[in-house]
Amino acid sequence: MILVDTGPLVALFDPKEEEHRRCREVLRGLVEPLGSTLPVLTEAFHILSPESLGSDRLREFILEEGLQVLHLERDSLKRAFELMEQYRDQAMDLADASLLAAAEAIPTRKVFTLDRKEFSIYRLRSGHRHVAMEVVG
Repeated sequence: MILVDTGPLVALFDPKEEEHRRCREVLRGLVEPLGSTLPVLTEAFHILSPESLGSDRLREFILEEGLQVLHLERDSLKRAFELMEQYRDQAMDLADASLLAAAEAIPTRKVFTLDRKEFSIYRLRSGHRHVAMEVVG
């Protein structure tokens, strides 16, 4: 599974976004299923605004199973909070932390994001090791 961050979701469904065309091309090339978390979706819908066509299209995409919504159980939510504390100097928000916690739980290392800098710093716990995320796109 490839986890999707806020930036690509906004860019995919708002044609006015600078990265719209590039994100659409990346999406067309992906064969693995896509997933995201509720904190990421909350951010995306806030940026798109509820009455926008982009918001409508994102809702349709989710309902047509283009994107699986991942829920954070107690342990994953706790892990997200730990990550926010660990990366406080990077000002990690709950959306990013939820993606890392989900990645550790699934497990996957792949994330579709426009925040290449932040996700190149973050590390996933994999047993006794910490591994880098693989940025898609």
